Amino acid sequence: MPSPVSAEPLLRAEGPPPSPARARSRTQRYERPILAGIATVAALLFCWGIWHSAYHAFYASAVRSMTDNPVAFLYGSFDPAGSITLDKLPGFLWPQALSALVFGFHPWSLVIPQAVEGVASVVLLHVLVRRWAGVPAGLLAAGFLTLTPVTVGLGRSVTEDAPFVLLLLLAAEATQRATARARPRTLVLAGVWVGVAFQCKMLEAWAVLPALAVTYLVAAPTTVRRRIRDLAVSGAVMLAVSLSWMLAAGLTPAADRPYLDGTTDNSPIALVVGYNFLTRFQALGVDAAGTGSIVADPAHGRASAGMGDSVWKMFSPGLASQTGWLYPLAALGLAAGLVTLWRRRPGRTDPFLAGYLLWGVWLVTFFLVFSFGSVTGHTYYMGVVAVGLSALAATAVTRVRRRSVLCAVLAVDVGWCAALTLHYPGFFTWSAGVAAALALPALVLLAAGGSGPRRAALAVALAGVLVIPAVWSASATSLRYNQPGGFGRIGPGSIATRNGAYALDPAQRRVLAYLTAHRDGARYLAAVPRWQMAAPYILSDNASVLPLGGFTARVPYPAPGTFHHLIDTGRLRYVVLSSADLTHRARGVRTPGRALVRWVIGHCSPVRVSRYTLYRCGAAGHGR
Repeated sequence: MPSPVSAEPLLRAEGPPPSPARARSRTQRYERPILAGIATVAALLFCWGIWHSAYHAFYASAVRSMTDNPVAFLYGSFDPAGSITLDKLPGFLWPQALSALVFGFHPWSLVIPQAVEGVASVVLLHVLVRRWAGVPAGLLAAGFLTLTPVTVGLGRSVTEDAPFVLLLLLAAEATQRATARARPRTLVLAGVWVGVAFQCKMLEAWAVLPALAVTYLVAAPTTVRRRIRDLAVSGAVMLAVSLSWMLAAGLTPAADRPYLDGTTDNSPIALVVGYNFLTRFQALGVDAAGTGSIVADPAHGRASAGMGDSVWKMFSPGLASQTGWLYPLAALGLAAGLVTLWRRRPGRTDPFLAGYLLWGVWLVTFFLVFSFGSVTGHTYYMGVVAVGLSALAATAVTRVRRRSVLCAVLAVDVGWCAALTLHYPGFFTWSAGVAAALALPALVLLAAGGSGPRRAALAVALAGVLVIPAVWSASATSLRYNQPGGFGRIGPGSIATRNGAYALDPAQRRVLAYLTAHRDGARYLAAVPRWQMAAPYILSDNASVLPLGGFTARVPYPAPGTFHHLIDTGRLRYVVLSSADLTHRARGVRTPGRALVRWVIGHCSPVRVSRYTLYRCGAAGHGR
C-alpha cells in the first residue's frame, strides 16, 4: 500500500512531495505528543464534572434491573422482575451494566463507558485518516471530532450513539485493512463489528454498509469474483451477528423472557423493523401499523423547534449547531477529491480512491438517512455524521493547495460558524467576534505569504474556525449548561436537569414502606400506570414495580387476562395511582393501561397513603 503522504495533493501541488522516509522521520517527533494531547482534551471534556452526573430515569432503571440476573441483562429488562424490556435492543446498555457491576450503581458509573468509547473513537479516527491522507490530516480529524459539540455530548451521555460510533469506526478500520490487501478474514471482522453495532442502533447500523461494500468492491486488489465472494461471506456473518438477539428473543418462549416493549405482538421483528425503523419515516407516508408495532402519534415524530421538517433540517440550527460547524470545509474536501479523481483517473486499487469512497459514501449516506428519517429532536443521532465531516474537512485543510480556494472556504466556514452561534443570542456570542478577529487577518496573510508564514497563518485561520465550536464544547464542563448522564445536547438547549428521579421524596418513601410491610409474599411490590412512576422505586430500592403499558403507555402489557391472573395468584396485590391518574380517568384517556386502571378503581379497595391512592386487589381486597 503506497504511503499516504505521497498521494497527490488535491487540486494543485506546490512542489514535489517529500519522500516517505523523510516524511516519517519528520512526523514521528510530533505525532504522538499531539495525539496524546488531543486524547487528553477529549477525556477532560467527556469526564469533567462526571461526579455530578444524573440518572436518565428510563435507561438507568433498566441498567439497575440488568445487574440483577443474566436474563434481565440479556434482554434489557426495564424492571427487576423481568416483566418488560426497553423499547430498544439492549446492547448499548451492556457496557453500562458491566460498569455498574464493577464500580457500583452510581450515576457516574453509567457515564464512564461512553467517555471511554468517545476517547477511543477520537484515536481510531486519527488512525484511519492517517493511513489514508497522512499524519497531519489524521491529527486534524481527531481534533475536529474532539471539538465538535455532539461528540462531547455523546461522551457525557448515556445514549446508544457513543458505542455505535466506535463500532462503526472499528468496522471501517477493518474494511480499510481488508481493502489494502484483499484480506477476506479482516473483511469478516468488519461484518462482525457492524453486527455488534446493530445491537446498539438496530437497522441504522446497516446504513454504513454502502460505504464499506463499495470501498472493498472497487478498490480491493483481487478479481471481481473474489471481491463479490468476500463481501457475500462478510455479509452473511454480519447478518448472523445482527440478528442473533432477535433470534434468541424470538425462539425463547414468551413466558421465559420479558415482554418486548414497543410491540403489540411481543415480536422482535415488530420491535426492530416496525417500532424502531418504519415509524421513523412516517413523514414519507410509511405505515408501520401492520408490523405489530406501536405506532406513535404523528406529532411525536415532528422535529423540534428550530430543526426544520424537510431535507434542509440538517442545516437548521438545532442540528447544525451540534455537528455541522465544518460543513463548508467538508464539502470542499469532498468536491476537491472528486475533481482530483476525475483529473488523475487513478488505478482501481489506488488508496486515494479507496479513502474517498469510504468517507464520501459514509457522509452522503448518513446525511440522506437523517434528512428523510425522523430523529424526533434527538441531536445525538448526528455523532456518526460528525465522523465523516471531520475526516473530509481534515483532508481539505492538508491537501488543497490552491490558496484562493482554501481561503475562500475558510472564510465561508467562519461566517457559517458565526451565523450558528448568533442564532442563540446570549450564549457566548462574543466568540463570533473572536473568530472573525483571528481568521480574517490570518486569511489575508495566508493568501499572500510564503511557505513559513503560510503555515502560521493557516493555523491561526483554523483557530478562528474552531473557536466557536470549541467554546460550545467547553461549556459542557459547567453544570449551568450541561449535566452528565442526559441526552448529550451541548449548548443553549442543554440545561442541567438536576434529575432527582432516583431519590424518593417523603411521600414516596411512605408508599414504599407501606407496600413493603403489606407485600405478603407478592412477586411485585405494586403496579403503576406509567414507567415514570416506577423509575424512582427501581433506582432507589431496586423494587419490583410493574409499569403498565411500557414506554409509551400504549403497549398492551400486561394483557387483561395476565393482569387478573397476577392478582388471583397473589403475585400482585397493589396498584398505586396519583391524583393525576384519577384526573386522566375523568377525561377519558384511552390506553390499554388506562383500561386496567379503570378496572382497578371499580374492583379494588382504596388505601390513602400521603398523596397517593393505593388499591388493594385480590381476595382480601374489599373491606380491608
